[in-house]
Amino acid sequence: MSEHFEDQYYYSEAGMPLLGDDFPEMKVQTTHGPMNIPGDLKGSWFVLFSHPADYTPVCTTEFHAFQERMADFDKLGCKLVGMSVDQVFSHIKWVEWIKDNLDTEITFPIVAANDRIAMQLGMLHPGKGSNTVRAVFVGDPEGKVRLILYYPQEIGRNIDEIVRAVKALQVSDANKVAMPANWPSNTLLKDRVIIPPANNIEDAKKRPSQYDCYDWWFCHKAL
Repeated sequence: MSEHFEDQYYYSEAGMPLLGDDFPEMKVQTTHGPMNIPGDLKGSWFVLFSHPADYTPVCTTEFHAFQERMADFDKLGCKLVGMSVDQVFSHIKWVEWIKDNLDTEITFPIVAANDRIAMQLGMLHPGKGSNTVRAVFVGDPEGKVRLILYYPQEIGRNIDEIVRAVKALQVSDANKVAMPANWPSNTLLKDRVIIPPANNIEDAKKRPSQYDCYDWWFCHKAL
């Protein structure tokens, strides 16, 4: 491996990825060494999240919170990857600070991105200088982008929602169903899931006898 790996970034020429797109390929330097994204993550769900800068209070609380939920991500077979445009030595020192001062050891890698990668992922806001916004990308085992969230710099992320979203995507994929608002704690359906609407008259007639339904287009079931 070249000793100048940290200066070598490879990325696709496509625009910012959208839902269902392949996550753009890139070779990056991380606190865990060189990494190919999404190649090294293939076969696993993953959450890649950007933060505006190292040594910032909100980001520090987020890293602590992500690490606190690591067991939940592990149960879902989901890997975490952090990212900002700070250099890798800054990431390493920040991780040391978090361990020394918050008694939390960060076990996931942190990418040292450059401006081109940050722009491609929509992490840089024209009015925010070189600081990145709080972007979240959820990828599936095929390296497809399945969910995108953006938070402004002044608002920390809800880690519970990210865990919930990954679980909901997995359940939806496995069962070919949709998930109601706030699943699995929906006020109408509790932890039940929604059946895709019928797409022909014959199926529409059968739905009320097959499932619990408010109407033929709004049917649900227990997992």
